[in-house]
Amino acid sequence: CYQHDVLAVCDEVNARGEFLPDYAGEPYDNHGRFQALFEYTSMMGELLEMDVVNVPTYDGYQAAATALSMAARITGREEVLLPRAICPDKLSKIQDYLRPDLTIRLIDYDPRTGQLDREALRRALSPQTAAVYFENPSYLGYIECHGAEISALAHEQGALCVVGVDPITLGVLTPPAGYGADIVCGDIQPLGIHMQYGGGHGGFIATRDEERFVMEYPSRLFGIAPTCVPGEYGFGDVAYERTSFARREEGKEWVGTAAALWGITAGVYLALMGPQGMAEVGEGIMARARYAMMQLGRLPGVRVPLFQAPHFQEFTVNFDATGKTVAEINRALLQRGIFGGKDLSREFPELGQSALYCVTEVHTREDILRLVEALQEVLR
Repeated sequence: CYQHDVLAVCDEVNARGEFLPDYAGEPYDNHGRFQALFEYTSMMGELLEMDVVNVPTYDGYQAAATALSMAARITGREEVLLPRAICPDKLSKIQDYLRPDLTIRLIDYDPRTGQLDREALRRALSPQTAAVYFENPSYLGYIECHGAEISALAHEQGALCVVGVDPITLGVLTPPAGYGADIVCGDIQPLGIHMQYGGGHGGFIATRDEERFVMEYPSRLFGIAPTCVPGEYGFGDVAYERTSFARREEGKEWVGTAAALWGITAGVYLALMGPQGMAEVGEGIMARARYAMMQLGRLPGVRVPLFQAPHFQEFTVNFDATGKTVAEINRALLQRGIFGGKDLSREFPELGQSALYCVTEVHTREDILRLVEALQEVLR
């Protein structure tokens, strides 16, 4: 989860009786549900510069795994390539979802920049590769600057390029479709949804409007069509026969209860923000994160950012030269009422005593300076 501003209207709309039953149900008991979700998918398509977006899956982890499964079915291949700089929890979920049908291979990163090692990728690609997956921004916070080259390498071998993206970045960053992505996926939690203990997630998958992609979606797709009344339009399922709802045990992939209410919430957020609002929030986040890195970088023994690359809201801070562990630092910060960065020393031991910090639009200049002052005390 990310700590972002949640507009009051988002909570107001998703608490309305017309939408609260959207755990499941059909138009006759959920008034306006299909249209609301159609509007959500339309705005997501505009944000992602893609034609087709699904009704939300459980979360972004499932969306990534499903996107890779779709790529394997489309290409008829059984191997996918993922970056080693991926969240271990997400990797675990992808492994659970894809095994035993697909083989997963991890591609290393450049230790200086964090960028995906393109030479290693080139060597790993083969006629068995169904997809190359990477994330922008990455789990470690840096922005992958070589998306077009990665996509081209995948396409040269007949593989698809699948990109995981944080949708709140797309007011300032080029959508993955702009650098060759075939399938784009991610989580909508940043779009007007509160942080929660395990809930508040919804996964999206987006593609071009081509039959080979559309018919491999396991989740529902909502569209608009004219009715028998001139000038009237209705909203409903597209290609329903491809889903497990219709095919049951013969479905290509099972899909159960989705996160429809969160899709409606994200739609409200996008409608309220508009293109200018999304640009402003993205610029504000990047400015705050840069300011935080500059201030933290002045502390003795602190190296930030660890990777020589642009960042969005997250960045890796290294404390090796301070003589203290991240665990010690975080305990001391917690005593001062501050949550320290996520300890990366177990997940990525080669990074030493490093932590992942995050700054968003909710953090003020005073918040950042309070963190810097607290760290200065702790590191003495």
